[in-house]
Amino acid sequence: MQSLTRAYDNMLTGMAILSGLLLLWMMVSIIVSVTMRNLGLQPFAWLFTSLEYGLLYMTMLGAPWLVREKGHVHIELFTAALSPAGQRFVSRLVAVLCVLVCVVLAWKGAELVAKNLSRNDYDVRAYYTPKWMLTLAFPISFGFMAIEFARFAFGPRMLLSGQAGIHE
Repeated sequence: MQSLTRAYDNMLTGMAILSGLLLLWMMVSIIVSVTMRNLGLQPFAWLFTSLEYGLLYMTMLGAPWLVREKGHVHIELFTAALSPAGQRFVSRLVAVLCVLVCVVLAWKGAELVAKNLSRNDYDVRAYYTPKWMLTLAFPISFGFMAIEFARFAFGPRMLLSGQAGIHE
């Protein structure tokens, strides 16, 4: 079980690294596109398309890792005023609610992928891209986020500590 957990954690880390590389690619593509325009050249159509797809995949690939690291934005003013038992309760409740939301979004994302596959839908831009290749990011990302929130809901770590801003 420990090796499975380690493999899963490494996969999330790999997704986050790929997300960072996509951010780097988007920076390069913007620089190249702007430079080409300033030189009076027409930027490659695929540069803009890859930037749009990169925004989607960067967000979706990095989100589960961000949940694991508690890097999302949240305000702990309320939980800081609670007793330790109250903090644990609210933290677990919020994590369970997040699991439910992520499961629903993963399910709907899977339905969307299935619909794209059955209809043979394409995203028509610089190239014809099968839409399932774009929408596949939704069930994967929200599925992994559900797992990460479940680790907070039922594991030893708490999502909300009530400590934000107290020691700063």
